[in-house]
Amino acid sequence: MGMYAEAAVERTMKVQEVILRAISGRLQWWQAAEILGVSCRTMRRWKERYQAQGYDGLWDRRHQRPSPRRVPLETVQKVLRLYHEHYHDYNVLHFQEKLASRHGIGLSYTWVKNALQGAGLVAKDVPRQKHRQRRERRPLPGMLLMVDGSSHVWIPALAPARQDLVVWMEDANSEVYSAWLVEEEGTLSVMIGLREVLEKLGIFCALYTDRGSHFFHTPKAGGAVDKTTLTQIGRALATLGIQHIPSYSPQGRGRMERLFGSWQGRLPQELGTAGVRDMEAANRYIHEVFQPWHNAHWTEPAREKGTAFVPLGRVDLEAILCVQQERVVGADNTVVWGNRRLQIAPSALRCSFARCTVKVCEHLDGTLSVRHGPHVLGRWDGNGNLLIRKKAA
Repeated sequence: MGMYAEAAVERTMKVQEVILRAISGRLQWWQAAEILGVSCRTMRRWKERYQAQGYDGLWDRRHQRPSPRRVPLETVQKVLRLYHEHYHDYNVLHFQEKLASRHGIGLSYTWVKNALQGAGLVAKDVPRQKHRQRRERRPLPGMLLMVDGSSHVWIPALAPARQDLVVWMEDANSEVYSAWLVEEEGTLSVMIGLREVLEKLGIFCALYTDRGSHFFHTPKAGGAVDKTTLTQIGRALATLGIQHIPSYSPQGRGRMERLFGSWQGRLPQELGTAGVRDMEAANRYIHEVFQPWHNAHWTEPAREKGTAFVPLGRVDLEAILCVQQERVVGADNTVVWGNRRLQIAPSALRCSFARCTVKVCEHLDGTLSVRHGPHVLGRWDGNGNLLIRKKAA
């Protein structure tokens, strides 16, 4: 628009914005006339010009040349009505894709964004923050994975209840390996995703996370983590030989933050459209539909061919991916775990385990086991009922 006077550009943009608000029903036409400081008769002429010449009618009238972006007023009204009535919670790109795929309206992203912003249906862009240096991706899959959780109203049918979405993502190409909705992010929910990644792909080199209490012990709030005091997740990673890297700023997890921003603009709307009303159905939709869609559309090739994942081999994941704590066996051969008392049955290992130090493990399926060295002395359900007793020769 360099050939036009700046004042003319600003005036035309203001007129278009006010007319779009009137078209969308957010303003009466007489109110639009008052805002623009023109008579109702002039406002009617502008409205008729839009009806006759389309969205860019004002520019066409002033400069006597056809606009390559001309869009009929009926189309403008249909787009604004569709967004207002059916897609008001979609972001602009998501809505623009639905216009093309569901309604056969092939308009550019820029046109749709300007129209929605001009009508006051979408907030205008905020100024960019200060420049930051981009961190290069790792060249091979398996060199660095990231995991994080996002609390959001992911299932609209359950609003205002929020759920936590725990996502495991590859740094090399942004592929999502695991995504689960849970009531609250924590040790076990992170381990569920870790098990899925390990069983599917193998052991990877490093994991990048925030400094949440289930990831790291931080003696001083906002300070450095204590890598000598391991959390349950830290212990599991160390046992597997996976380096655990802490993040000290939100910008360091920028790719995860952008992923959650994109998913928040699409996944709740998709779940609402699909009629999903509970977490089990939502997780099924994520695994079968949304995660594959993300990996097909929002990933990029890694810089180098190959993989840094190594096979699991004979690693006992059940013994590693669990919450472990040491307990001393009582004189009656019982171990206390929370408000449950686990009775150890007689074993061929020894006549009594009284005063022995054992390890109690809470597994990902909710069951409990008691281990003495490499031996499993028994398994209990979540209520403390004995399920399995292992005997050693």
